[in-house]
Amino acid sequence: MKHLVNINGEVVHGDKPVITLDNRAFHYGDGLFESLRVVDGRPCSIDAHWSRLTTGAELLRIVLPKNLDRAGFERYILELVQRTGHTSARCRFTLYRDAEGSYRPAGHGGAFTIELKPIAEPNFTLNTNGLMVDIWPEMRKPINVLARHKTLNCLYYIMASLWSEQRNLDDCLLQNDRGNIIESTSGNLFIVSNGVLYTPSLADGCVGGVMRARVINLAIERGIKVYECSLNPQNLLAADEVFFTNAVQGVQWVGTYRTKRYAHRLSGQLTELLVASSPTGVGAAGPQSVPTPG
Repeated sequence: MKHLVNINGEVVHGDKPVITLDNRAFHYGDGLFESLRVVDGRPCSIDAHWSRLTTGAELLRIVLPKNLDRAGFERYILELVQRTGHTSARCRFTLYRDAEGSYRPAGHGGAFTIELKPIAEPNFTLNTNGLMVDIWPEMRKPINVLARHKTLNCLYYIMASLWSEQRNLDDCLLQNDRGNIIESTSGNLFIVSNGVLYTPSLADGCVGGVMRARVINLAIERGIKVYECSLNPQNLLAADEVFFTNAVQGVQWVGTYRTKRYAHRLSGQLTELLVASSPTGVGAAGPQSVPTPG
């Protein structure tokens, strides 16, 4: 299999430098990215990823390249899948501002890269062993308009991951500046209590995950109650299940939070539903209307 990448619509060898040192993504983290799962040679939930990409670009005031539209977004990914032979893979699409300047850019035009990393499993799989997690106490994520987007500034998540590594944990739970638990270092958070699914509201500052929306839709379609609400440590102790979601891994269940142990019945069911709905996934960019518990 070939090591190839796409740079602004052109497929080139990825084993040599492909961007210059003055790239704003490197200097300032001036951009955003999408992580997609490729299943059976096709990207999952392509419409939802495109919607989030364009919404984020508008927020950051990055003008999309002329050769990048919804059709091109999918076409470039499919071309790279065909050229590399990676039919089961993680796809990273990075959009950055292609301009000179320092904190004030000299322009607003965008450029992009596409990378593929092969995955051994042909489809979404549930982790065999439950994750060991705890709450990261050192920093809290601010609630602002950037919070729900996947920008290139990921230091907050890196620091949390390092904290987990030092304590032999698989992951950790992050809090917003109000003390609510909002997500993990690599995915959105769901808890299950008495058969009801709860997930933090986007208003609490979690990333607006594509897989989050897909899981919400799958649950509602099958009559499972879903609520968006603020969550705290007491909710974790009362939960029957806890799991994380992201677009590449699907559902990953938590086995242990401190002395609390969890099952993974609904986590397994949702994984089966994800596999059954792949590779096309859900086209809608957002979840169905989700109530708040009252």
